[in-house]
Amino acid sequence: MVFSTLIKAITGLVFIKSELFLTMEEGEKIQAHILSVWKESREFFSGRGAEIMLILTDKHLMFIKKTESKMKWWGANTQRQVVKFIQNKDVMVMIDGYTEEHLRTDLENKKNQEVSFNNILDIGVKEKVWGSVLLLEILEDEQSKKYQFSIVQDWVKYPLKDPIKYMKVDWSNFVKYIKDKQLVTE
Repeated sequence: MVFSTLIKAITGLVFIKSELFLTMEEGEKIQAHILSVWKESREFFSGRGAEIMLILTDKHLMFIKKTESKMKWWGANTQRQVVKFIQNKDVMVMIDGYTEEHLRTDLENKKNQEVSFNNILDIGVKEKVWGSVLLLEILEDEQSKKYQFSIVQDWVKYPLKDPIKYMKVDWSNFVKYIKDKQLVTE
């Protein structure tokens, strides 16, 4: 304790810089890991969406835009995921070959985002003709931001990578897990 206080006093800049990194708590475990998720802002003139991995741990919801995982791993697992969701619609799935250590490494990239369950102001699901949508309202930098997430089955890659076919999935266990973990404050 004294040593860490001394380090803080001497190298305050180092600790300020390290606070920018997102961190997982010790013992935090992945509960669900979904690939090929299309994240779009629901704000007016929000621009293009982005392909992400959506990861649910026992304490946070994480949006991984940049990963250190290899393309070969990504391609094989997205195909397996499509087959899983055709057989069973529940999104509470795990992806082979991606561990908490991989997640810690990916969280070092500033483009990736970690959200505490208590910063999720609203969560819901909407069924569309073309697929299932997870709707989130998140508190970011003391402002409310709205997003929608959908799982993509197929992409067009030229001229820009865009989804062309979405999946109908069951988000209910995912939503229930987050709501059960939130602290209720009035």
